[in-house]
Amino acid sequence: MVDAFAAVPEMLQIALLRNAYISGRISVADLLDRVLARIAEWNDPALWISRTSEIAVRNRGRELDAMAVSDPALIESLPLFGVPFAVKDNIDVAGMPTTAACPAFAYTPAATAPVVARLLEAGAVLLGKTNLDQFATGLAGTRSPYGVPRNPFDARFIPGGSSSGSAVAVAAGLVSFALGTDTAGSGRVPAAFNNIVGLKPTRGLLSTRGVVPACRSLDCVSVFALTAEDASAVFHLTACFDPEDPLARMPSAAAVPRFPSRFRFGVPPGPDLEFFGDEEAARLFMAAVGLLEQAGGIRVETSFAPFRDAGRLLYQGPWLAERLHATEALLRENPGAMLPVTRAVIERGRRYSALDAYRAQYELAALRRATDRLFAAVDLLLLPTAGTVYEIAEVAAEPLRCNANLGLYTNFVNLLDLAAVALPGGFGKSGLPFGFSLIAPAYADRALLDLGTRCQRVAGLPPAARQSSTMAWPAGTTATTSG
Repeated sequence: MVDAFAAVPEMLQIALLRNAYISGRISVADLLDRVLARIAEWNDPALWISRTSEIAVRNRGRELDAMAVSDPALIESLPLFGVPFAVKDNIDVAGMPTTAACPAFAYTPAATAPVVARLLEAGAVLLGKTNLDQFATGLAGTRSPYGVPRNPFDARFIPGGSSSGSAVAVAAGLVSFALGTDTAGSGRVPAAFNNIVGLKPTRGLLSTRGVVPACRSLDCVSVFALTAEDASAVFHLTACFDPEDPLARMPSAAAVPRFPSRFRFGVPPGPDLEFFGDEEAARLFMAAVGLLEQAGGIRVETSFAPFRDAGRLLYQGPWLAERLHATEALLRENPGAMLPVTRAVIERGRRYSALDAYRAQYELAALRRATDRLFAAVDLLLLPTAGTVYEIAEVAAEPLRCNANLGLYTNFVNLLDLAAVALPGGFGKSGLPFGFSLIAPAYADRALLDLGTRCQRVAGLPPAARQSSTMAWPAGTTATTSG
């Protein structure tokens, strides 16, 4: 067993695991034994809401190993053969409770969400369902009756939300990837605070059937992974048109953009950028600008104003009323079951009328036209994923202010129908990670992931790992051809 454990890579990149399986260095049973041991060693009960039983996990490993013995080609035919993953607990898995981090809301679905089913069919191994900000309402990762998942770099700081548990599970080396959701930034802010990649795909490309709605017209299933390459592999498998999802979309080939080798990226002028006094974040963002230039980009100064104004509509406009869709019955029958801060946010939706909704749609349409003009001059936008990271105590003292600040660079993305990839951006002197985001029009998902892979190779940093917290990323990053 010691030798088998030694063959398990510290960070569970999909390609590394596939190579280890194909070469016979490890079995799925060996890998899962090690992963279960890591979960016990990590010892954070706030990370998970429910776990696949260890017996079921080990049985799944033995089953996959036996199938590979009888058909050696199976490992290569199943793209996620033996790859461990986790799912945010607002996404249905048959036979496992879906809580949305609210015990009184919990139900046990009979069917698995299609996006999860496709991963299981590809050979992946589900380890459990992860903690989240209640009803996916929040960006801090602190709004859950199940506790706050531990930030792998400093437990005093928030892990980011609402997909807190999914991001921590990847960063801690417990799973290769995890599914989250993203309405206002929940698939990107936790990526930044956990030194991992977060893909916020184009709305409708991944089925949201079997997902508890937060703001249904804007919701996306998101992907957390160690590398952009891993996120791309998961996206390739899960981006499948679901005719039973009324909000599903299928792009035409003509609608899918490609970035040229010399691409143009927009960066807001200095006065448009806000880091809330975090000088390290400001320095690391300028390093990210340099990284994109090394990756072939040409910097273009681009106004942030229309993006900022669109983002304000999400929590200062009638889209709050849409958040009542999944929770109205609970608020009517058992309002005390909801955390006070979550209830306060969602109940603000009652103040908006249908006329307010139409007016906001008109305002958003005008802002979308303004951002279309900006994207006509650039291929993508480069932004910090978040301007700063807060201590848990800071968020407890001023939850609404902190949450609003965390969403400055993320809230507008789904409203404007954009795609985004959040990437690790190195570490500050504090040992905390920083993240930046690449944002482009709808259907640019693969182009963004390809560019993310290029950036990670240019940066020359290893995949996300909690052991990397002492690393600093100087502004003069040296290009490398490794990877």
